[in-house]
Amino acid sequence: MVNNLRLLIIDLLLKKEEKEMLAMLWANQIILGKKTFSQVPAKLKAQVREILIDAGCEDLIDE
Repeated sequence: MVNNLRLLIIDLLLKKEEKEMLAMLWANQIILGKKTFSQVPAKLKAQVREILIDAGCEDLIDE
């Protein structure tokens, strides 16, 4: 329920640039070992995956 609410807020309130920034923040947290790819909200996974691949960190994509 909480994740669905977060996704709705992301879709309604954030602009494309802000979604990209969130994806970069998630990727950074994954690279630092503070989060895992499986914790990324579904709507940001494609962008986070792309950032991790571009950074040479595809081994951190655990799905």
